[in-house]
Amino acid sequence: MAEQDAQTADQGAKVSGGVRPLTTALKTLELLNFFSNQSSPTRLADVARENGLSRATAYQRLITLVEAGWLDQDTNGAYRLTMFATRLAAAALEQADLGTRVEPVLGRLANRINETVSLAVIDRGLPCIVARVEVNTPLRAEQRIGTFLSLDGSASGRVLCAFAQEHALEHLRAGAHSLPSEETMQKVREDGFAVSSGYTHSGVIGLAVPVFDAHQKIVAAVSLVQPEGRFDLALTKAPMIEAATEISTLLQGTKDRK
Repeated sequence: MAEQDAQTADQGAKVSGGVRPLTTALKTLELLNFFSNQSSPTRLADVARENGLSRATAYQRLITLVEAGWLDQDTNGAYRLTMFATRLAAAALEQADLGTRVEPVLGRLANRINETVSLAVIDRGLPCIVARVEVNTPLRAEQRIGTFLSLDGSASGRVLCAFAQEHALEHLRAGAHSLPSEETMQKVREDGFAVSSGYTHSGVIGLAVPVFDAHQKIVAAVSLVQPEGRFDLALTKAPMIEAATEISTLLQGTKDRK
């Protein structure tokens, strides 16, 4: 049997304030996650097979999502997400901006390594700090939210360039700012992190690791900047990578729901 009926499935549903969620609605919405991982429109038979559904059940859920505006069909009859999804994504970013969402993770990271940490994204062709959590260390680099960094010289810039998709990298190359050398970017890809040159801010060294979305596209970089005398890659690399992975999971919407 491809699936339980709604009454049986409801027995396993969570209860919130004495009210159970609509299991049929949850199962229909699960198809949105399926489509978010497809690179091209998908036909009914493939949707049914890959989700363990009968063709009739798959079709009912698909037309429900079509009627709600989430899916449409191409000229060959295959199903695909509509641009309605982008409207909700934009609204989500507006209602709870990236910095706000990741601040708790950055806070735990800062406390763990006792260093000020930041999150940077590409904005107008340069890395820009959009979130920051400070700790009271004797010496720290002053990089406020909204600070723009170097593509070539900063650790964040090197990570954001190294893991950028080719079309995004070409766009950056066409801009007015110097990019890291191909040798530098290749090393960053191999290492999975970047260390800054130190020449943009004398006496300090930066470390940055990538944050990816659900399609493994880089969206941000978690970074720290330390005085050279305090910099210790062995102590900070693992916590930084763990925090970046947690942020990636959060942004991908795959965090376990309790």
